[in-house]
Amino acid sequence: MIHSIRGTRGMAVAPHALAAQSALDVLREGGNALEAMIAAAATITVAYPHMNSLGGDSFWLFHTPYSGARGIDACGAAARAAAIEWYAARGITRAIPYRGGVAANTVAGAVSSWELAFKLSRKWGGRLPVKRLLADAIHYAERGIAVTASQSSMTAARRGELEPQPGFRETFLAGGAAPPAGCIFRQPRLAHTLKRLARAGLDDFYQGRLARAIARDLAAVGSPLAPGDLERHRARLVTPLALAHSLGAVHNMPPPTQGVVSLLILGILDALEVGGAGPTSADYVHLVVEATKRAFGVRDRYVTDPAYMTVKAQDFLAPQRLRQLAAGVERGRAAPWSAGQPPADTVWLGVADRAGRMVSMIQSLYHEFGAGVVLEETGINWQNRGCSFSLDPAALNSLRPGRKPFHTLNPALAVLRDGRALAYGTMGGDGQPQTQAAVFTRIAVFGMDPQQAVAAPRWLLGRTWGQVSDSLKLESRFSTGVVADLARRGHVMEVLAEYDEAMGHAGAIVRHANGVLEGGADPRGDGAVAAY
Repeated sequence: MIHSIRGTRGMAVAPHALAAQSALDVLREGGNALEAMIAAAATITVAYPHMNSLGGDSFWLFHTPYSGARGIDACGAAARAAAIEWYAARGITRAIPYRGGVAANTVAGAVSSWELAFKLSRKWGGRLPVKRLLADAIHYAERGIAVTASQSSMTAARRGELEPQPGFRETFLAGGAAPPAGCIFRQPRLAHTLKRLARAGLDDFYQGRLARAIARDLAAVGSPLAPGDLERHRARLVTPLALAHSLGAVHNMPPPTQGVVSLLILGILDALEVGGAGPTSADYVHLVVEATKRAFGVRDRYVTDPAYMTVKAQDFLAPQRLRQLAAGVERGRAAPWSAGQPPADTVWLGVADRAGRMVSMIQSLYHEFGAGVVLEETGINWQNRGCSFSLDPAALNSLRPGRKPFHTLNPALAVLRDGRALAYGTMGGDGQPQTQAAVFTRIAVFGMDPQQAVAAPRWLLGRTWGQVSDSLKLESRFSTGVVADLARRGHVMEVLAEYDEAMGHAGAIVRHANGVLEGGADPRGDGAVAAY
């Protein structure tokens, strides 16, 4: 039987156990949830290097019982030199490549999110220095981590396209092959970089000696990024989107993320009274999938860098609009479905401290290993988030210098009327809003505990990392009756493994009204719940 982990003084959930333990150690030392999350975020860049990095982006939601929900937007913008003409001059006219220096065209914002969170933690009474918060990450980069099966298999699967990229072979293919699970993997250049950040401060990444080294390395691999792009970058404190759900307030990130998609799905399901379906029934899966299609339709028509949007994302969450979208759902028939977004790699982490403060955080490289380039001096693997830009000047997400790319990343947080607070999220591109819908409804609507909700059979409409088809994919733990019923409604399906990693790595923390913390980590990954 699968049980949730409980605690009363602090809790952390991460897709790699070492990251959860790093956060818990900080909480035990008297650190707050923001400080603990910085420690976890740093550790997981070392422990799960195929899914996130110092060279990626990050988004945070945090909530306190006395001040409500706020967010951190650490999305890096496109380089000032990154224009359609810049790519055309290099013979690239159809699409930005997924790999190589030309794919490394946006600033990496993750470290700036740590810097802003560190400043905010001081308002919460935080006292731990950056050196302490990065200590575990430094140790694991220098002394090594045990390679996970996920890193090993993904390295082997993507070796052909990644091995030619600058620095990849030397960093990730020790001995000329993918490292086997369980072997020791060291990252000495990254350890040196983390030590530099601990000593000089996190802003050194953007405007110090480290920034100059990063800029030199980026230029050497053919990236359009320049020192000025790093200097201009700042993480921003933002107001999250809010869905007025019948069970409470649900928050997510505003554009350029797809946070509005996750909230739209929940709002449509609320209007459809999804609680009347069983949590593993064909009716339940069908309603979530159909709500997903309508939410993705809004996303693909409107959501981009907010500076370029003609509508406000919050307006889509108005009750009348949600009812209109829900009215289009046919309970007995699947609507047509077109291709979704490309696959993506990401990590979600959650932390709760003894004061009732909660943090939901996500950081990513976009595709596995990002652009695949590892910077020579610093050992940083850079993201390829900017390959999501279109080279068509008329496209919604058309490339413009200094523009923010559309992001699949969207951490979630809810405050329910019954006194519970919930931090939850997952990795997985198109799968993120769908898995969020599963986790939230299973906990808030159907009364499952977090571990049951995260571990229960999941589905995926469209693509996620490791998959290229756009079918409706179900784990094989769904009954044959459910599969047959969905097929009768017109869904084109694939059945995957019992606990398939294509479904992503989800996690959740519930804080109950009496202060008890309850957490669940995904058995599909290498994660854990750490509590005391």
